[in-house]
Amino acid sequence: QVQLVESGGGLVQAGGSLRLSCAASGRTFSNYAMGWFRQAPGKEREFVASISWNGGNTEYVASVKGRFTISRDNAKNTVYLQMNSLKPEDTAVYYCATARFALGNANRDPRQYAYWGQGTQVTVSS
Repeated sequence: QVQLVESGGGLVQAGGSLRLSCAASGRTFSNYAMGWFRQAPGKEREFVASISWNGGNTEYVASVKGRFTISRDNAKNTVYLQMNSLKPEDTAVYYCATARFALGNANRDPRQYAYWGQGTQVTVSS
């Protein structure tokens, strides 16, 4: 049974930083691309960042480029999202997800992800 558990969310002032973690279990973590998505109140879930199975390829939504960094530690079965220069519009529940198929590149299509975590709340105050 695949499980993804996010942590690291919280309340931060604008301009601050947070690092989200997502610990995976139940499958060979290193074989699968990982992604971060977010959903703000009243809005649809949107892609934030993705990393390929081997960490060699990443993608970001335009609004977070230069501020957020996705990384993975395959030895710890964990993917991270370092978020710097946070803005109030980054406020959302952040979800990690693992790809449906093995050995894939970074991907922003949520339909390519098979398993999702429960989410962690990030709130940025102005």
